Amino acid sequence: PACRKKLGLLEKKKDYRLRADDYHKKQNALRALQKKALDKNPDEFYFKMIHTRLKDGVHVIKQPKDEVTPEQVKLMKTQDLKYVEMKRVAEAKKIERLKSELHLLDAEGKQPNKHVFFFDTKKEVEEFDIAAHLDTVPELVDRVYNRPTIATLQKETLKGATDPVHLKKLDQQRKNQYDLLKQRIEREKAMFVIAQKIQTRKDLLDKTQKVKVKKETTNSPAIYKFKFQRKR
Repeated sequence: PACRKKLGLLEKKKDYRLRADDYHKKQNALRALQKKALDKNPDEFYFKMIHTRLKDGVHVIKQPKDEVTPEQVKLMKTQDLKYVEMKRVAEAKKIERLKSELHLLDAEGKQPNKHVFFFDTKKEVEEFDIAAHLDTVPELVDRVYNRPTIATLQKETLKGATDPVHLKKLDQQRKNQYDLLKQRIEREKAMFVIAQKIQTRKDLLDKTQKVKVKKETTNSPAIYKFKFQRKR
């Protein structure tokens, strides 16, 4: 009704009863906890005291450390090393397959090939025509591969893509392949470093006396010098 609008929404009687029961239940629980705290002996010992500590006013149970023997740790390290080595070998095989497909003709960072021509006089240098010297058309001079001679072009039809749009698309695909090859090479190097670090940690489990010679870096494991021990 409009006259009761200011009082808000109506609620059922059972909601009041449920809320009252919940309130009394919580009050009884608090009362029981207070009584338990008052009756507690401060000098009483119980075993949880050993495994608990107070952190920011809250009791935190210490998690027990995993009990692992040195032999078990060695075995786990060996399994990790085998897995990383398996992944590294798989990457190396993919790298070799990509290299065989691409032949590293236009790879970035590759040492550029040099073709040196020798002349006796300065006049020969000025009159030098590289297309005529290589016996090919000027359009193919800049190509370092698949550069047919004029005689070959006259005898046989030019095979492959000749459309500039298609050639640009092929160049982009080749560039993507080289990028993929570069990523795989970096991943293989990273796995090699990880395998070396795992092997170093595995070697440190031995109780042989050792001295650290070089600190561990992101690209190389730590180097230790072990005391020579004669094996039986």
